[in-house]
Amino acid sequence: MDKTTHFGYRTVATQAKAGLVREVFDSVADRYDLMNDLMSCGIHRLWKRFAIQLVGVRPGHTVLDLASGTGDLITRLAGLVGPTGQVIMSDINAAMLQHGRDRLIDSGQTYPVRYLQTDAEQLPLPDDSVDRITIAFGLRNVTNKDRALAEMYRILKPGGRALILEFSKPTTKPLQTIYDAYSFHILPRLGDWVTQDGDSYRYLVESIRQHPDQANLRQRLETAGFEQCDVHNLSGGIVAIHRGYKL
Repeated sequence: MDKTTHFGYRTVATQAKAGLVREVFDSVADRYDLMNDLMSCGIHRLWKRFAIQLVGVRPGHTVLDLASGTGDLITRLAGLVGPTGQVIMSDINAAMLQHGRDRLIDSGQTYPVRYLQTDAEQLPLPDDSVDRITIAFGLRNVTNKDRALAEMYRILKPGGRALILEFSKPTTKPLQTIYDAYSFHILPRLGDWVTQDGDSYRYLVESIRQHPDQANLRQRLETAGFEQCDVHNLSGGIVAIHRGYKL
């Protein structure tokens, strides 16, 4: 196992990264939803809506949502599985998980939801136990992405589907130039203004640049065992949806 990894553009001890990521999200948890709306001009809601359509959840399914954050996907997923199914809301960060739980309670959601604080690299779930897995804007923060993908494959039932919604690589150079200028010069200032924590948002921008591009992540899914993998670019590749099946 490698002794070092990246935390944004910094090189840190591998065992230290999870704690550093936890500190980032502890810092921004209270205003995370507001920042998502400001950073994406609300477009993240459309990205997530499309992702829900692609994952193909049905009544009675058991769905695991990894890195749930404040629970953007949970209400929609719970409504789709209905009273005979179950949604597992999970996150490594206790503060984010608590915010998500509070938000779900405030929404009046009554369908079965299980809360699980866990690391995506070591999922405390049996083999072949869930029908669908989603992770939205969380994989880039995982220290060992290949291990997390292997865990997702392990717990997925045969015939199941995993979906990853994540920032990716713009498909044209002009868009990349504009995106870089916005990311490195505007987002940290916005984060500093809204959350008084520009450094955390600087890390988030850097983590996006360190994340595998579309082709690389698709290859990693296939290496983990997933089949019939596909990629859907959104907003010119700023965001991409990867799907993989366990057949």
